Amino acid sequence: MASEKVETVVAGNYVEMEREAGGDGSETTGGGGGSSGSSRLSSKLVSSLFWHGGSAYDAWFSCSSNQVAQVLLTLPYSFSQLGMASGVAFQLFYGLMGSWTAYLISVLYVEYRTRKEKAADFRMTGHVIQWFEVLGGLLGNHWRNAGLFFNCTFLLFGSVIQLIACASNIYYVNDALDKRTWTYIFGACCATTVFIPSFHNYRMWSFLGLLMTTYTAWYLTVAAIVHGKADGVTHSAPTKTVLYFTGATNILYTFGGHAVTVEIMHAMWKPQKFKLIYLLATLYVLTLTLPSASAMYWAFGDALLDHSNAFSLLPRTPFRDAAVVLMLVHQFITFGFACTPLYFVWEKAIGVHSDETTVLRRAAARLPVVAPIWFLAVVFPFFGPINSTVGSLLVSFTVYIIPAAAHMAVFASPAAREGAVERPPRWLGGWAGMYALNCFVAAWVLVVGFGFGGWASTVNFVRQVNTFGLFTKCYQCPPRH
Repeated sequence: MASEKVETVVAGNYVEMEREAGGDGSETTGGGGGSSGSSRLSSKLVSSLFWHGGSAYDAWFSCSSNQVAQVLLTLPYSFSQLGMASGVAFQLFYGLMGSWTAYLISVLYVEYRTRKEKAADFRMTGHVIQWFEVLGGLLGNHWRNAGLFFNCTFLLFGSVIQLIACASNIYYVNDALDKRTWTYIFGACCATTVFIPSFHNYRMWSFLGLLMTTYTAWYLTVAAIVHGKADGVTHSAPTKTVLYFTGATNILYTFGGHAVTVEIMHAMWKPQKFKLIYLLATLYVLTLTLPSASAMYWAFGDALLDHSNAFSLLPRTPFRDAAVVLMLVHQFITFGFACTPLYFVWEKAIGVHSDETTVLRRAAARLPVVAPIWFLAVVFPFFGPINSTVGSLLVSFTVYIIPAAAHMAVFASPAAREGAVERPPRWLGGWAGMYALNCFVAAWVLVVGFGFGGWASTVNFVRQVNTFGLFTKCYQCPPRH
């Protein structure tokens, strides 16, 4: 009963919105029953089916689709740095850790939303609640500013990585143009995401994106097994500390895709149902990442150290070309996922974040956000190494350390714990167990992820700059004959 009550409070505004929408529909169809009413009803049906989502299933598809995109192609590279045993262990470990901190974010969102709705009328037309606002509302401006900085910087470089991945992948289908030129082209294509209003409107895209990733993952698995072990293949990892922690932070990055958790929850009709969605998404994603990375490393071993994109070692076939094209479309979707929260922040800054603003005006206002992403993708085209750098320096704080520390700070007082909307699971040992687990997460990621990982990934990144240079025309391209 208590959880049902909370669910109703949190979803109250959405329930009202649905009722109002239903009321409009009944008036439309009840007036004359003519062709106009039927066409409007059909239009609403199509819109709700393909465009306007808010269910728990939509959230699951969004989390699963967003969590694994281009990183699927770099995980074999990480295995060549870590070795098979460590690669599998880190995937399982960081998958569970990422699910835990996503749960913490969902708890804090529900706490913030419930407090606000109890305090005052919380009907904000078109306003999307974001992570930094949750932190600010619960803990004050210093937390708000830290959340804003890390979240926006991570999402900025997350979008950059998707753009780099587009250029890297298409090159293996059409090498008539160099990767830098392809980056220009796909930057223009990805800029069209400015027309997608919010996460409500990713229903069809999330579903298709997950299908595309699933095909690519199993293509990599089957293609590697069919290819068999390459001649003279060796599996010497781990050999260097720098490479080991670089590979580990790429996996940290892989399961740190929940920087958009609050926006996905806000798009749900009943956000309280989000609690286990990210864990279920992670479990599905592991069925894609573990077989594909393991099979590729088994087949090609140390050769992956010089091939951060798994496509580069597989022979060109219609199946590989299909996987490349599908990944390109999925990266366009993931670019939108990463960029949409940035669009919201920019809209709020310039005062156009409202349902009253037309789609064209909002799209025009969002375009300046794409420009720095486009530029940075041309400056740092290091597909693979950039993932680890972003993972250690930004993801570590954005989606691991800050959520764990914030949860402890919010519920530090006995009064806050007594009035908490969401209490700790019994199996964890109550508040003491939750605090112990949060301390472990924050300490582990600070030392291993940010500390050792930051050192290793920065060394590796600087090595790429020294070897290939900034603005390199075609990163890791084979020499032309």
